[in-house]
Amino acid sequence: MKWVFYLLLGLGLAFGWYKFATADRGQIEEIQQKIAEIEEQGYQDEMEMIPSMRDEIENIKSGRTLQGILFAFLTAGLVGVIFVLDLLPIIAHKFTHAVYDSGEEVEEDVMHDARAKLAQGDLEGAIAAFRDAQAADPMNRIPVVEIAKIQREQLGDPAAAVQTLREAIEGQEWQPNDAAFLMFRLAEVYDESLGDRNSAATIMQQVVDQFPETRHSANARHKLHEWGIV
Repeated sequence: MKWVFYLLLGLGLAFGWYKFATADRGQIEEIQQKIAEIEEQGYQDEMEMIPSMRDEIENIKSGRTLQGILFAFLTAGLVGVIFVLDLLPIIAHKFTHAVYDSGEEVEEDVMHDARAKLAQGDLEGAIAAFRDAQAADPMNRIPVVEIAKIQREQLGDPAAAVQTLREAIEGQEWQPNDAAFLMFRLAEVYDESLGDRNSAATIMQQVVDQFPETRHSANARHKLHEWGIV
């Protein structure tokens, strides 16, 4: 439905640009031709009409300029809406993974449907597709993180995000980097969305105990120190 709306707006703007490109051109050319004829004939009484005819041409041009600015703003607005609502989430999604996922490459064929539904605003459909992606690639942490992110940030259901992350963490043996990453996300939901710093601190302590002498342990200790717990 959204794309139908975009299509109708685009067609309306295209028609407006077409009318703008063709409107008044013949009238201006007709006035200019009349001026040239008057100047060629040289009749004094008609020569006095030339300034007003030239003013008329300028008025027409000014009107066209204002119309052009209006159509430019409308076109830019439509492009901006499509970019913000549809393209920017995809770009942000890719950037987020590039920064936080240690350069891991995601299988596009597995994630494509989920990303498409997310970009379209179909949150429940995106969650279902991410679950399918998780089932197809159980050791890929990204579908789990994306589901929890949608539940927490877009559906306003951090408790569901906690359940998603806990089930993933406890449901299988992860690589240390993946397990620590999921545990940090779980602590983040507890602390920032549920206001339960005690549970968040418990998760951080588990990271310290489970991954000693690693950067994950150091980061967890830093977070606990930041919270004033150790």
